Amino acid sequence: MKPVDRVQADLVSAMKQRDQLALSVLRMLKSALQVAMTEKGGGGDVSEDAFISIVQRLVKQREEAAEQYRACGASDRAQAEMLEAEFLRRYLPEQLSDRELDELVTREALGLGVTGPKDMGRLMGRIMPLVKGRADGNRVRERVSAYLSSL
Repeated sequence: MKPVDRVQADLVSAMKQRDQLALSVLRMLKSALQVAMTEKGGGGDVSEDAFISIVQRLVKQREEAAEQYRACGASDRAQAEMLEAEFLRRYLPEQLSDRELDELVTREALGLGVTGPKDMGRLMGRIMPLVKGRADGNRVRERVSAYLSSL
């Protein structure tokens, strides 16, 4: 099932169940998908990679908004933003565990023959396409940095 069709089906289901959180989040996601489909070069369809990128962007926006709400003392709004982010994560692939990520970093580092922190860019460039959608870039950077520092 195409990502757009899946979101539409989930939206219809949420309407039938009168699930306000799901309705709100799915409408926001559908809107973002429609924008992506009509953008220059969009071709009227959204690939799986583009869909994952859109969902990741929306999750990140919700998390940043929650952080700002907490800083201002609006914990109820922060909680609502985090609920939306959690709902959106359902549309992302299963995330890599720290152990799996460390194994990937080690394997790729050995394959590239990295020698220290100066090889951070090369190693990140090799790993990021492999973990697309399955690990946050900041988390990958932390694991790569820790590995390179240990050399």
